[in-house]
Amino acid sequence: MSTSSESPNKPKLALFDLDHTLLPLDSDHGWGEFSIAIGWCDREAFGRQNDAFFADYQAGQLNIPDYVRFATAAVVERGEAESAAAHQRFMDEVIRPAMKPAAIELVQKHLDAGDTVVITSATNEFVTAPIARAFGVQHLLATELARDASGWFTGEIAGIPNMREGKVVRMTEWLNAQGLRWEDVEATFYSDSMNDVPLLEKVDHPVATNPDARLRALAEERGWRIVDLFSEAP
Repeated sequence: MSTSSESPNKPKLALFDLDHTLLPLDSDHGWGEFSIAIGWCDREAFGRQNDAFFADYQAGQLNIPDYVRFATAAVVERGEAESAAAHQRFMDEVIRPAMKPAAIELVQKHLDAGDTVVITSATNEFVTAPIARAFGVQHLLATELARDASGWFTGEIAGIPNMREGKVVRMTEWLNAQGLRWEDVEATFYSDSMNDVPLLEKVDHPVATNPDARLRALAEERGWRIVDLFSEAP
């Protein structure tokens, strides 16, 4: 899509990655650490595997189905009520303290301008849905989870994982459901990660946000806007 000019007559979309973009942490990895802290998972075995999956994600080679089965195993086992209560603690103890004013204000700026704001995250819907609500964002595209006959999660993925090229596919489907095409909207996308280059290349206004070294170099090479929301690590 063109990045050369703004189109005042087009609806404006503000798309946000979540982990290390709006939050100075990885919510999926953080949920794993929290699961250890509350005794749901063995620290040594789970922690080692969780760290290995996180390294694969950073390297752009994460096996999404394997990771989602691993990451949701305790939630699947504990059931809906216990998992919801644990997630509320996770929000109170981990996520809300990590929601920095700069990120909250950036989202609110787009909401106040009348833009349609969408959080698009590779992290699964169980972890991310309450976080999106905490940011005041109505629209969330996350990796969706399959459900059994009772309506609870099975540990498998439903549909296309919302990661790398999958973010473009899922966002295109979302637009189509609104009766829109990419050329009908003016889209801005904020992300920290090379995993999101396909969607950054698709939008009108790519914004490298708290970018890792590789994305920062690419953004400088292509003349993309660079924003650093967090002055220090959490």
